[in-house]
Amino acid sequence: MLVSEEQAAEMGAAAWAEIRGSVPESRDAAFRETVASLSQRLIGAAGSDPAAWEVVAFESPEVNAFALPGGRIGVFRGLYDLAETPAELAAVIGHEIGHLQADHARERMGNAVAQGVLQRMVAFLLRQGDIQFDEEIMAALGLGLRYGLALPYGRAQELEADRLGVALMREADLDTQAAIRLWQRMQAAQRGGPPAMLATHPAPETRIRELQEIIGT
Repeated sequence: MLVSEEQAAEMGAAAWAEIRGSVPESRDAAFRETVASLSQRLIGAAGSDPAAWEVVAFESPEVNAFALPGGRIGVFRGLYDLAETPAELAAVIGHEIGHLQADHARERMGNAVAQGVLQRMVAFLLRQGDIQFDEEIMAALGLGLRYGLALPYGRAQELEADRLGVALMREADLDTQAAIRLWQRMQAAQRGGPPAMLATHPAPETRIRELQEIIGT
């Protein structure tokens, strides 16, 4: 880990403040209450105190949710609208809690720091050696780092968070099959998306297959 827990928490707090300042919190009582009640059940299943976490329902059409160090989770309206049942929404909230359980955010921060250090070192050596096309080489290096290291690493994290999220759903006595149904719905809603190899998240069909193995269907 190149980033300490304290540094991760500080960066998480800064990012949270920025999001809170730019994306409005939803005024829909049903949305807010659903997110709050599901989060409390899942956080409790993770062995944490829900009162120590901050979970917000954001009024945004984006079909997504996110987790930040320091026990902060955001759920966007688009995801709430896509999910047909509370259990489907819980599948994503549990997944986000799983990211924090596994310390994925800090791993990603450390990975980003490592990439930045490596790129600066290579840039220094290229310029010291007066090598032709140094800028083009640096651009290619950046692309290689992103698609050769960062994104596959992110996909592995996503699948680990799925496993942890399903375990939390079981512990909270929620229907784990809902996770599969949500991703089937997500697959139908994301036709024409980016190729799986260039996406940070696994392709929906990959995720559905993995979830079926985890859940045992």
